[in-house]
Amino acid sequence: MRRFPEPIQNAVASFARLPGVGPKTALRFVYYLLKLPKHDLEVMARSVVALADIKVCSTCFTYGEAETCDICRDEKRDKAILCVVEEPRDISTLEATDAYRGHYHVLGGTLNPIEGITPDVLRIKELVERIRSTDSIREVILALSPTVHGEATMMYLTKQLAPLGRRVTRLARGLPIGASLEYADEITLGDALKGRRDS
Repeated sequence: MRRFPEPIQNAVASFARLPGVGPKTALRFVYYLLKLPKHDLEVMARSVVALADIKVCSTCFTYGEAETCDICRDEKRDKAILCVVEEPRDISTLEATDAYRGHYHVLGGTLNPIEGITPDVLRIKELVERIRSTDSIREVILALSPTVHGEATMMYLTKQLAPLGRRVTRLARGLPIGASLEYADEITLGDALKGRRDS
């Protein structure tokens, strides 16, 4: 393999640590950056360094600029509803719908014992304690991905939360707009039938 100057090698090694980025893609990124004007490169570098100042919210475990995030501090949000998500990025997706005005709880992933992700690795204890200590929460929405691990996590959470006497719901599932019935799998089609509504 060709020997590159040390700054290029270090940058390639750094980019290759990102998920889904191999050495060739990392090298492509570095070559792109080398073509940028010095000012643009410095702006990008400062924005990456500034990520070190981001904090994890002590209430919901998303990212923010303070110990408590903007959503948790917002008095106008509905305290009766708590939406459980896998990762902080899921909050952005839900917020973009403009259909949810409650609070969140970030688990930090889904159960996957083969990968070493067990209940004690996720923020399940914190979720149970948060619900137990907050009388205002009446509904917990499980907004996890409908994967094998997401389903297993939702089943586990439902059992853990049942003794707390709160309503536990999950996101509706079914056919996406523009989908053809012939390509739908049986589980998705079954969920669509169960979740049908008046038109």
